[in-house]
Amino acid sequence: MPSATTQDTSVLIIGALLPSLQEAIEASFDATRYWELADPQAWLATNGQRVQAVVTSGGWGASADLIGQLPNLEGIFSFGVGYDSIAVDVARARGVVVTNTPNVLNDCVADTAMALILDALRRFSEAERYVRAGKWAAARFPLATKVGGKRIGIVGLGNIGHAIATRAQAFGMQIAYHNRSPKAGVDYRYFADLDALIEHSDVLVLAVPGGKATDRLIDARRLALLGEKGYLINIARGSVVDQQALIHALETGVIAGAGLDVLEGEPLVPERLLALENVVLLPHMASGTFETREAMGALVWDNLQGWFTQNKQVFTPVA
Repeated sequence: MPSATTQDTSVLIIGALLPSLQEAIEASFDATRYWELADPQAWLATNGQRVQAVVTSGGWGASADLIGQLPNLEGIFSFGVGYDSIAVDVARARGVVVTNTPNVLNDCVADTAMALILDALRRFSEAERYVRAGKWAAARFPLATKVGGKRIGIVGLGNIGHAIATRAQAFGMQIAYHNRSPKAGVDYRYFADLDALIEHSDVLVLAVPGGKATDRLIDARRLALLGEKGYLINIARGSVVDQQALIHALETGVIAGAGLDVLEGEPLVPERLLALENVVLLPHMASGTFETREAMGALVWDNLQGWFTQNKQVFTPVA
């Protein structure tokens, strides 16, 4: 990452970033580590008017309250594709640009979705625990479920959803999807009605943004539509699923199983989920590869640099 002549530009870093990105920002801007401040409110009262940029992530976000304490804020630059934790409407009303890092993480997130499908249906993680527990000598591991030929329903056929579909097709799955409208140039079966897609699907994959529009989109009623042989895969946001309803569905056999990279209230995991064998749990790691994180960091840097050194040019604005 090249250096910039922006030492007088005040940047507030909300939480710890990818080291290479954080080092570049701190070397080139007047940067403050918000998460290390002894008294953040006192600091904002004294210095908030100086801050021109916030660098954050989908996890750290930027609240309406924080934005309100930064009267000269010009941009919020987020590390991650999701931005439901950022008060985008407030930023938009203020004329504050918001950027994210789409597309560079599509492949790794789609790989994770496919891995969760394979793991949930074929029970690989469960089988690995079975071997380590010394149970193999006493009895063969129970049968699992074939992936090829199963009907996969993808909720949200954006860039990530499309990458998931490509992988699922290679495994011989039958692909259908739900979107607000059909995607041009796509041959996959389209369902305008989400309930109809769920009833059609053996495997339901969630690839939608978080936020109010998708909050608890999958509730107890829709889990029942998926049925006792159905599997839920979530690489979207924990908020998209009613977690208590999901736990109940897994405990009682309303659905067969689930694969989750995201949870409500993460990183805290309910004990009831941890006790279940029919759910695969990952620590929100879908984009967690060296290559993808470096590409994400480079895009944050390009947006930050573009705004302050290239006449307010950004490459991936969301507002």
